[in-house]
Amino acid sequence: MPRKTSSVPAPQYLKVKNHLRERIASGHWVAGDLLPSEAELVALFAVSRMTVNRALRELSQDGLVERLQGVGTFVAQLHRISSTLNVRDVHDEILQRGHQHQAKLHSLETQPADAQQAADFGLSLGAALFHSVIVHFENGVAIQCEDRWVNPACAPGYLGLDFTQTTPTNYLLEVAPLSEARYTIESLLPSALEAKLLGISRRDPCLIVKRRTFSRGQTVTTVRLTHPGSLYVLEGSFQA
Repeated sequence: MPRKTSSVPAPQYLKVKNHLRERIASGHWVAGDLLPSEAELVALFAVSRMTVNRALRELSQDGLVERLQGVGTFVAQLHRISSTLNVRDVHDEILQRGHQHQAKLHSLETQPADAQQAADFGLSLGAALFHSVIVHFENGVAIQCEDRWVNPACAPGYLGLDFTQTTPTNYLLEVAPLSEARYTIESLLPSALEAKLLGISRRDPCLIVKRRTFSRGQTVTTVRLTHPGSLYVLEGSFQA
């Protein structure tokens, strides 16, 4: 006879915390938005002020909100990802902000090059390319969907990497020193897969960076980096 188990209800503060976290992740509140007051949250969840205070305190410690005494609680600006027009590792950018980076691998496989990819990589139609799709998180919030194609001749060990421990950018810069990068930047709606992986609606605008990098005259990789528009700011500078 199977042994009976009893489920322990989640602490009340976690219900408040998770509700607020999910609203921020979905884009219901974006950076700079004022959250409901403690009194409003007490009434909404029928819990004590101490419970609400703990939920907000932990969200603040996670870097998702900023609390200003006497003013209120705001969605933090600090979790917005910023980038210059250099090839930078998203892991390093997040750590520089004092936040936690996590990566979730969606797919990693070999696929035949279509006509456009064959032209981009200088390969024959149907030649093997490595393909990966990875979602990057900052303090638990999905901020980037990385859809990448890689030239096996430039990075033969790519399929054997553990992308929870390293990033494609970090590995590729080591094995194929960068000589050139070309960008396009667009504001577009996400694909169905991108919306699902980022936890957003297909109607939510995204900032999409498409990048092609070269080493020793060869195309090493092409990548599509899709970011929820409310979580991304692009910065750059040029010198003649």
